[in-house]
Amino acid sequence: MRNVKLLAALALSTLISACATSDIASRNATIDPAAPHIAFQAASGAATLDAIRPALRVSQINVVIPESLRVSEANRYYPSGDIVWRGDPIGDRHAQVKAIFEAALQQTAQSSEGEIPVLINVELVRFHALTEKARYTYGGVHSITFRLSMIDTRTGLPLGEPRLVQADLDGFGGQQAIEADRAGQTQKVRITNHLTEVFRQELVKPGGYQNAKLGMFQVLNKL
Repeated sequence: MRNVKLLAALALSTLISACATSDIASRNATIDPAAPHIAFQAASGAATLDAIRPALRVSQINVVIPESLRVSEANRYYPSGDIVWRGDPIGDRHAQVKAIFEAALQQTAQSSEGEIPVLINVELVRFHALTEKARYTYGGVHSITFRLSMIDTRTGLPLGEPRLVQADLDGFGGQQAIEADRAGQTQKVRITNHLTEVFRQELVKPGGYQNAKLGMFQVLNKL
């Protein structure tokens, strides 16, 4: 019995000694102060960067309407051409469309208060609004496509790759169009305000604007 107790005592002593050695080793281990910080960054870095990403501010604008874009004055439901515009008296349609984009960008600039000043470059690809026949019957879709790029004016460096933006808008027809005109919501006003919102969203999150789904007329415009 005495031998059994002696063996038990020796075993217990060995166990305690091992635990103490392990505890001392843990307490004396060198702690890398960067380790917890690195782990935190890995776990939450993406969310943190998104939260603190500085907004952009319009400081300069450059709108290009290529002369190669074909203008159509045909009063058909769907005339061929790159530029179809009836919201101004007949004249230089290239200049009229350019003025719409510039007005929209100026409106956007008035409300942009971000930290990074940017030059916004716009190059028109397509501006297909409604003809008289379409506007006063069935309506349709204002089909608008342009290339957009932004440059940090502090460094002269581009902010991402140029991208194609599709910014279609529902085109009123019939009585709805007449009532909109009476309320001051002409094609020109609606398109200008729409583009202002498109540019605002692009400033908040480049590439963030999502084109609306407007049904059959929109599909036909892409054919």
